[in-house]
Amino acid sequence: MGEKSVQKKKYILETARKVFVDKGYKNVTMKDIVEACEISRGGLYLYFDSTEQILLEVLQMEADEADDVFTKNITQEDTAADILTLFLKEQKKELLQKKNSLTVAVYEYFFEHKSTDKNNMLRKQFDAGVRVIEKLIEAGIASGEFYCEDPKGAASNIMYVLEGMKIDAQTFGITEKMVDEQLLYIMQGLIIE
Repeated sequence: MGEKSVQKKKYILETARKVFVDKGYKNVTMKDIVEACEISRGGLYLYFDSTEQILLEVLQMEADEADDVFTKNITQEDTAADILTLFLKEQKKELLQKKNSLTVAVYEYFFEHKSTDKNNMLRKQFDAGVRVIEKLIEAGIASGEFYCEDPKGAASNIMYVLEGMKIDAQTFGITEKMVDEQLLYIMQGLIIE
């Protein structure tokens, strides 16, 4: 794929993301994306076969960008507690993002496309988050920053809390104070005073 094609595909994904934010997943058609991108139907089908394919590529693009932002902010001097705090701050930003969130589209898609296999993107992201947090907790235990008898269980619990807050943020709303209370509770459960 040439540079122009790469840029066109990226434009389509970025524009489609806005459509998914506004309409969710189940209400988006290829026509909606064609109109938002102001391209021909054939121009869209040159790159994508379905709204499902577009959403999955948007989600992959978002995951890659989030990984880049997170890793760019980590320095050699950062401790496990610093890195976990940074991770939780990034989650807080996402939770408090009132607009521009793909949460509704993501859950609509995965409710419609139930999959228990290992290739489920939502499951993969959740499991990757658990692994990252588990490694941070283990590093914090080794350095004397954290105390935890079950790093994997604690990491899973943290991810479940974060997922629950994502749903709360989209259903009945969540305040910064509510997020801060939960994140403080997480950190207090690990840090050795």
